Amino acid sequence: MALAGGLLMGFAVAGTAIVAFVHQRTAERIAANEAAATRALIHEIVPAGSYDNDVVTDTVTITAPEALGSDDPLPVYRARRDGQPVAAVMTVVAPDGYNGAIKLLVGVRDNGTVAGVRVVRHQETPGLGDGIEAARSDWITQFRGRSLQRPQPRQWRVAKDGGTFDQLTGATITSRAVVRAVREALVYFRSHRQALFARKRTD
Repeated sequence: MALAGGLLMGFAVAGTAIVAFVHQRTAERIAANEAAATRALIHEIVPAGSYDNDVVTDTVTITAPEALGSDDPLPVYRARRDGQPVAAVMTVVAPDGYNGAIKLLVGVRDNGTVAGVRVVRHQETPGLGDGIEAARSDWITQFRGRSLQRPQPRQWRVAKDGGTFDQLTGATITSRAVVRAVREALVYFRSHRQALFARKRTD
C-alpha cells in the first residue's frame, strides 16, 4: 500500500513538473512569436536601417486612457540612432470600432510626422472593415507623412465628415475610429515627446 502510494505521489509530482515545463516553454514560444510579429510590424513602420538600437526591448509603458484608448498600460517602442531619437512606435487602441476595439501601432517620427500605422488586432467586418489591414488594402498608408499641421486638427476626419481622410467603403465607423486614434496619438506625442524618450526602459 505504501509502495503504491509512493508511486502515485511520484507520478503526480512528475506530471506536475511536466505540465509546468510545457506551460513555461509554451509561454516562451508565444512571447517569442509576439516579439517577432511586433518587430515585423515595426519594421514596416520604421525601416530597420534608420535606427541602430533594439527597438523591441527599448520600451516604456504608458497608461493614458483618454489619449491612447485603453485603461491598460501600453508599450511604446523607441527607435534611436547613435543614441538620438528617431521615432516612437506607440501602441494605441481605437475603442470605438464597429465591432469593438482596434489595436494599432502608430509610429511618430521625432519631428512629429507619422512614420506609419499598422493594425495589430481587430474584429471588424470581413470584406469591409478589415480593409484597415495593410495586407488587404492601402487605406492605412494614407497617414504616412501626416502631422497635426498637415492637415490641421479640424481636418483630422474622414471625408464624409468634411475631413481629409478617405473612408473605407461600407466601413465609415471603422475609418472614423482609426483616424481619431491616430490623431490622439499625435497629440499625446506632441505633449510628451521629451518624457517618452527620456524615461528609463521598462523591462
